[in-house]
Amino acid sequence: MQKLSPYVPGKPVDELARELKLDPAGIVKLASNENPLGPSPKALAAIQAELSELTRYPDGNGFVLKQRLAQRYSVGVHQVTLGNGSNDILELVARAYLAPGLNAVFSEHAFAVYPIATQAVGAEGRAVAAKNWGHDLDAMADAIDENTRVVFVANPNNPTGTWFDAAALGTFLARVPAHVLVVLDEAYIEYAEGQELPDGLAYLADYPNLLVSRTFSKAYGLAALRVGYAISSPVIADVLNRVRQPFNVNSLALAAACAALDDVDYLAASRRVNDAGMAQLERGFRQLGLEWIPSRGNFIAVDFARDAAPINQALLREGVIVRPVAGYGMPTFLRVSIGTERENARFLDVLTQVLQQ
Repeated sequence: MQKLSPYVPGKPVDELARELKLDPAGIVKLASNENPLGPSPKALAAIQAELSELTRYPDGNGFVLKQRLAQRYSVGVHQVTLGNGSNDILELVARAYLAPGLNAVFSEHAFAVYPIATQAVGAEGRAVAAKNWGHDLDAMADAIDENTRVVFVANPNNPTGTWFDAAALGTFLARVPAHVLVVLDEAYIEYAEGQELPDGLAYLADYPNLLVSRTFSKAYGLAALRVGYAISSPVIADVLNRVRQPFNVNSLALAAACAALDDVDYLAASRRVNDAGMAQLERGFRQLGLEWIPSRGNFIAVDFARDAAPINQALLREGVIVRPVAGYGMPTFLRVSIGTERENARFLDVLTQVLQQ
């Protein structure tokens, strides 16, 4: 366990304010892929209505939220597993399916929790070299052997923002042996519209070894409440629910998630702000002569073609928090979450000043 590298979250506003004696109100945080709109008003109302019941334990089965999710996605309630954020789903998978002598396959530059969860249970993590910063699905399929039990794939991927299409996903799933669980991490799927990304749920009927993981932390704006979920075959859901901690999703989170799921106007606004903000940052990077990785998430990785750590430190001194990704093997990049128009403009203004120094 001493060899494990802990997950490093984005720097909180209050922490930077304390460190550099800055006014928290003047700090812009674009580091953790949070929704810049704040929570849904319907979610806030649901939380308010639930406050008087704080002396009670939450529904350990999450019955109402499971029902809502099952209805929304036309699946059975027994196919849904709730998690304390989608991170919890990833941990449940590792605990249920991995052990010493077994291995999990994932991509280079993929979400740090995949290797952490794998190593924590004593299994081997196999990181497959990326292709154009994204998943090389053919190479990942080639890396599977008789001791592989899990393959983690993210669409789109964090922190690169890269994605694959329906044809690539279908070809990959057809190649994965039945004894291997495919975890399709779709934490950012709600930012896509139409056919921009394949819907992993459409493949469940044909692939009983598939699990689709999603979250309310991003487009639904509930990161602080930690609500995630998996949809899979009933067999897989039953296994995960056997290792899931009781009451892993609290009452306020359950109520807020139900309300957010129904707030279609909020979700549409989140997409509009994200699309406009992505275009705003891309224009800014183009004007600065910078390259970036095209993204389907609510963030974008920008390349400075040199060590990005000093640039990150200079941004911090000016009260702008973005995400260094050297730990992901991307030392020349910074990942920038999409903010409001004002927040994006502040970042670009400060970045321009930093690069001119």
